[in-house]
Amino acid sequence: MPSYNPPLRDMQFLMHEVFHLEDEYKALPKHAEVDADTINAVLEEAGKFAANVTFPLNISGDEEGCQLDKTTHEVTTPKGYKEAYQQFVEGGWPALSCDPEYGGQGLPFAINSALYEMLNSANQAWTMYPGLSHGAYEALHAHGSDALKAKYLPKLTSGEWTGTMCLTEPHCGTDLGLLRTKAEPQADGTYKITGNKIFISAGEHDFTSNIVHLVLARLPDAPAGSKGISLFVVPKYHVNADGSLGSRNGIYCGGLEHKMGIKSNATAQIVMEDAVGEMVGQPNKGLQAMFVMMNAARLGVGNQSLGLTEVAYQNALAYAKDRLQMRSLSGTKAKDKPADPIIVHPDVRRMLLTAKAYAEGGRALSTFCALLIDKELNHPDEKVRKDSGELVALLTPIVKAFLTDNGWISTTACQQVFGGHGFIKEWGMEQYVRDNRINMIYEGTNGVQALDLLGRKVLGNQGATLKKFGKLVAQLVEEEGVNEKMAEFINPIAMLGDQMTKFTTEIGFKGMQNPDEVGAASVDYLRVAGHLVFGYLFARMAQVALRAIAEGNTDPFYVGKLQTARFYFAKLFPETVTLMRTARAGSKVLMDTDAALN
Repeated sequence: MPSYNPPLRDMQFLMHEVFHLEDEYKALPKHAEVDADTINAVLEEAGKFAANVTFPLNISGDEEGCQLDKTTHEVTTPKGYKEAYQQFVEGGWPALSCDPEYGGQGLPFAINSALYEMLNSANQAWTMYPGLSHGAYEALHAHGSDALKAKYLPKLTSGEWTGTMCLTEPHCGTDLGLLRTKAEPQADGTYKITGNKIFISAGEHDFTSNIVHLVLARLPDAPAGSKGISLFVVPKYHVNADGSLGSRNGIYCGGLEHKMGIKSNATAQIVMEDAVGEMVGQPNKGLQAMFVMMNAARLGVGNQSLGLTEVAYQNALAYAKDRLQMRSLSGTKAKDKPADPIIVHPDVRRMLLTAKAYAEGGRALSTFCALLIDKELNHPDEKVRKDSGELVALLTPIVKAFLTDNGWISTTACQQVFGGHGFIKEWGMEQYVRDNRINMIYEGTNGVQALDLLGRKVLGNQGATLKKFGKLVAQLVEEEGVNEKMAEFINPIAMLGDQMTKFTTEIGFKGMQNPDEVGAASVDYLRVAGHLVFGYLFARMAQVALRAIAEGNTDPFYVGKLQTARFYFAKLFPETVTLMRTARAGSKVLMDTDAALN
């Protein structure tokens, strides 16, 4: 059976020693009272909940799955799931970073992000139920009318109700311009909504008395394509004027998907037959409102793979220390045993360190983005808010795609550490691999994220936002450029930072002549950008570790951090050389292939 220990030490290292959250929050009036002790106390309790309440349900929930009663259209979740959710609500966890105006605790997003990393490590499928609710809360908070906010946000904040996002239809996935769900205006200002949605995570369950669906649909006179999409809030049960629940709405679960992983989350086929909904935001501008939820979801999916990377690494490390197999190539290490533990073998260490580096780099990026979101939402300086928002927009597709690709690399590497036992269910590793596989697909496939990064976020403004991140890299290079102890961390990012400008410009010029050039280069480009971001963050972590050691701190944590950073720069970061070469290979070798693909 697998185990899980919340990585509190690494979280605290990032929050207090690398990013200095307490000092950052002093500049944000809303969070000025948040100190290190508060952060640590919340993280500790969150870790206990994840490890003790939801983690023990992970394997059993995967085996049991969800059951749909096709007569009532009700879904029963696995044993213990509903009770765990009630504990989650009683502990106040859904309200952690929500607005106090609606019953929230108003704590920073960075703390909420750490909570969800631990929940994802413990049980990704369970965590998707409250996770999607937070996205629905964000969309309504940003774009809902005062009446809609008063009606729905207190219940979503408390966790008494949950929320979903209903985008995908059987004939269209990412291309939402093709959706057909119809919304007919009614005399009372509501809309009758008819259509079918698929792949709706947490679309039906027994956790709560009501489910708040955010649905994309078309008005009768809507223009074609994505410019004709509106957003509606469609509850499972109608809500009376006094806030009590009324009759059943015309929205129900018509079926559950049979899936490779996340089996204990109800991935629902949603049917709407004259379901009553209310519009969120302006007519035909639904995508703008839904993008709040979609971007939150993309950051959340990166967090899911981060969580799985961490828990897979922990279990592979424990196994490698215990499993005896062969003798070390450099001489016997465990003389009192018939063989050496497999952790002495270089390739086993390569796999373990790959997962460790991708977990620690991913955690640093997740924390960095969460801090930027806190500043974007709450900083009194408009320029700081604007710059923070632009950086989050740039980094969002990297978080989604780079962290989930790395999660796949890491969980399969950790499975490999177990050898044949990694293929056997009782060890838990095959579930981490299966669960992680969806993260590269949903909320916009990683190929779509790459197009978003290169086409929209970089070339869309002539690299202006990329240059803002480049300035952060340049500042660190200037600060530590003459420090010989930092050279092994600084020189690689300085070189890649210089190369990135030429690399981007070259692809941009080729794309102006043939847009397929952008599509052909985008996936490789995103991984190069991901390594630039990880390299910057690992250099910052190494900087802190070196200073702590120089000051006489003997905590082995800092030595371990430096060793992980050295491994990352030596064995993972050099991938950028190959990626830039393959990106430059152009579109012809992909598109001029009709005979090959006949």
